Amino acid sequence: MISFFTKKTYLVDLLEGFTDIHNHILPGIDDGARTVDDSKKLLKSFGEFGVQNFIATPHIMHNYHDNNPVTIKTALSYLKNELIHDGLDHIKIDASAEHMIDDNFEVILSKKQVQPLARDYLLIEMSYLQPPINFDTAIEAIAQNRFFPVLAHPERYNFLHKRLRRYSEFKEQGIQFQLNMLSLGNYYGKEVSKIGIKLLEEGMIDFIGSDVHNMDHLNALKKLTLSKKLVALVEPIIHRTSYTFSI
Repeated sequence: MISFFTKKTYLVDLLEGFTDIHNHILPGIDDGARTVDDSKKLLKSFGEFGVQNFIATPHIMHNYHDNNPVTIKTALSYLKNELIHDGLDHIKIDASAEHMIDDNFEVILSKKQVQPLARDYLLIEMSYLQPPINFDTAIEAIAQNRFFPVLAHPERYNFLHKRLRRYSEFKEQGIQFQLNMLSLGNYYGKEVSKIGIKLLEEGMIDFIGSDVHNMDHLNALKKLTLSKKLVALVEPIIHRTSYTFSI
């Protein structure tokens, strides 16, 4: 699906065999896929460009998406059984979570109710508008529990865009960064794209994920093209993500 007219490359052409570590494909437990049919549509569409390995990451967000290991495991088992029934058992799905750093995060961490990526990594997020007052203590607690914190979509936190030094401070704290694929275009706005590319250029991005919630996201992803410069920056991150989180 190379674009001859724009002399750019479609991002999805780089994703054969990719393991998507951030998505909302489990049915009915957060703001992603609402039904198992929605989940299957997303998975079949991913398969069109060679993505068949997924770590689902439903939100764990106090008072909004109060998921836990039981709700996540139940949704995962339901989806897997439906895929087997439909002859789609070649699709590999594991489950983790996207953990909001909120007033309940350290409680579930202490109770071992978090859902790590590949045993050692913990995908976290925070409000787009302001940092949580317990962010630094939460990061310390994550390390004390022997997890590596991975901050989802650092480019999307608007309050950081005028405080670029804070990104470096996060890295000094041992936080790893996961870029959203759609941030490489203008899906979330030009400022988000600008910051995402800057983080890439400065070597701060560790992993990449789709953060797909619905077919609108996936259709936008299919249309996303990259310059040669961006391909050179993104392709190693794609390979590193799949290598680190192979399932």
